[in-house]
Amino acid sequence: MKKRLPKEIFKSLMKTVEAGEKLDPTVADVVASAMKDWAVEKGATHYTHVFYPLTGGTAEKHDSFMSPTSDGGTIAQFSGKELCQGEPDGSSFPTGGIRQTHEARGYTIWDVTSPAYILENDNGTTLCIPTAFVSWTGEALDKKTPVLRSMQALDAQAHRITKLFGHDDKVFVASTAGPEQEYFLVDKNFYYARPDLLNAGRTLFGAAPPKGQEFDDHYFGAIPERVLAFMLDVERELYKLGVPIKTRHNEVAPGQYEIAPVFETANVATDHQQLIMQVLKKVAKKYDMECLTHEKPFAGVNGSGKHVNWSLGSSAHGNLLDPGDTPHENAQFLVFCAAVIRAVYKFQGLLRAVVASAGNDHRLGANEAPPAILSVFLGDQLADVFEQIKSGGANSSLPTGSLEVGVDTLPPLAKDAGDRNRTSPFAFTGNRFEFRAVGSNFSIAGPLVAMNTIIADSLDYCATKLEEATSGDESKLHGAVQTLLSEIINECGSIIFNGNGYSEEWHAEAEKRGLLNLRTTADALSALITEDVKEVFAKYGVLSERELESRYETYCEQYCMTVQVEANLTKKIARTLIFPAAVRYQNELASACTNLKALDYEFDTDTLDRITQLVKALQDSIAELSAASTGGCEDVRKCCDTVLPAMEQVRACADELEGLVADDLWPLPTYQEMLFIK
Repeated sequence: MKKRLPKEIFKSLMKTVEAGEKLDPTVADVVASAMKDWAVEKGATHYTHVFYPLTGGTAEKHDSFMSPTSDGGTIAQFSGKELCQGEPDGSSFPTGGIRQTHEARGYTIWDVTSPAYILENDNGTTLCIPTAFVSWTGEALDKKTPVLRSMQALDAQAHRITKLFGHDDKVFVASTAGPEQEYFLVDKNFYYARPDLLNAGRTLFGAAPPKGQEFDDHYFGAIPERVLAFMLDVERELYKLGVPIKTRHNEVAPGQYEIAPVFETANVATDHQQLIMQVLKKVAKKYDMECLTHEKPFAGVNGSGKHVNWSLGSSAHGNLLDPGDTPHENAQFLVFCAAVIRAVYKFQGLLRAVVASAGNDHRLGANEAPPAILSVFLGDQLADVFEQIKSGGANSSLPTGSLEVGVDTLPPLAKDAGDRNRTSPFAFTGNRFEFRAVGSNFSIAGPLVAMNTIIADSLDYCATKLEEATSGDESKLHGAVQTLLSEIINECGSIIFNGNGYSEEWHAEAEKRGLLNLRTTADALSALITEDVKEVFAKYGVLSERELESRYETYCEQYCMTVQVEANLTKKIARTLIFPAAVRYQNELASACTNLKALDYEFDTDTLDRITQLVKALQDSIAELSAASTGGCEDVRKCCDTVLPAMEQVRACADELEGLVADDLWPLPTYQEMLFIK
């Protein structure tokens, strides 16, 4: 931009990007012309407004730069109006009732804070412009608009805190995110032979393989050649798109991997996370593989999450969640940290609701992911500081020290002041909080909107208390901070837990503490529309009550549709693939039995008897599932309590049959093949 735009236009644009100032509408035509020239030089013939509807995916409509001229030629044109505004159909995406079929008008609006990029194809390139998507009434129909609103709210409240500590500047304080994306890779031949993977993204059937992940040999293991070639290709494509990929490695489960970028502002991180998922799926096909981002594609092995590392800061302040070497003396950090603790405590239900989905239900609470109970891990050093505050005031911090390994040739290592906790859903990890409960198939927008908003609310609370206590007298600030921190930790300290989140003891302890345990999506989604949640979103202008209820309706509908598709697939696969295979094998066994008896040989019928029992049980369970899902799955509670258990009964019969039926008759690729053949 600096190279191609006039100096004043560039400065104006950067004030919007970096300081959050209002966009000067007069710059649009100049920016559009420069953007078009840049794109055309790179081979682009079309542009698209990229937006992020409530489907959780990415949407785009491509328009050509080319316009006909009177002499029969063409000219490439792109105006400021075309840059700033598009008009897709506002009723063809999930709206939760905001737009009806006959109310189709919707608008895409250029998001200047997220960089435009060129998307390459073998046959040409396209200029992609990230946008917000709203209805004709101005209500948010997308994931981006609430993210931008929540970032604005967080900036305003964070500035009130930094001002109290003597930093009165106008530099935008942005939330930042670094999401870790886990995924599976499966050979395309297996993928296309599995109707459940093809249509539902997860296996609805599959017996456990002889070897799973019990040896812990896949985690951080040497990356297979084919997979490494794929990863390198993915990274090249993402670098071209401006996505700063940092990490790649094998994950815990066989066939599972991870990719992670460097921290970016929450809005850009959200857009880039959508690009990461697109590129992973696109590039996998080049290597005759399919990328699975479902939270639980294979039962019995670890599912996939998307750990969202969250912090906040600015170019003036740096990272506001960096405790320094002596956090007990870093009062500003302690206020921000306490605000996060209070926010998680006050809005446990909301944080659980924004990670609720049919897919994530199969993962949360197992010994592979944090429990459905929200808690905050602080680590030894911070836990000790806040314990001191609880008792009257913090006077020391546990030292970091150095690590003694006992080998002279190894360099000395600085030892962190606290351990890490992979069982915690919301863990402090040095200079950020890691929200580990987010599912791998999610847009990170929902969790970021929730975190930004509730932490803005807590910062508002803290700032108001400190402003009232000091009345502008800086000498009173230290005492006011001590009082505030003591009050927060005494009221909200029950949310802090540094132990094993996987243990049954923690579930019992959490119940004693009065913490919520919303085990399923059916339990959790209603937390989106409680009065306190409606109030906090409305107070900071992030989501109106109608916008919030539209999301609740949309997510309920998506949950029910997911379960309905899976129920239909379960019935179809069981009837048309598994049942015929079992009957064929039953017939082979019966024929063998008859032939041997004709020759006066004894024939052990144990296997035939069990196959016969299972075939009958399979038929009965299919009938029960059909009855359970009759009339569709339109009720979240019914889906959770009736349809899903009926599906599990069908699966139990089929998975046992898989262990008995001859391999050459079994119609589906097995877990052993899908997880280990790379």
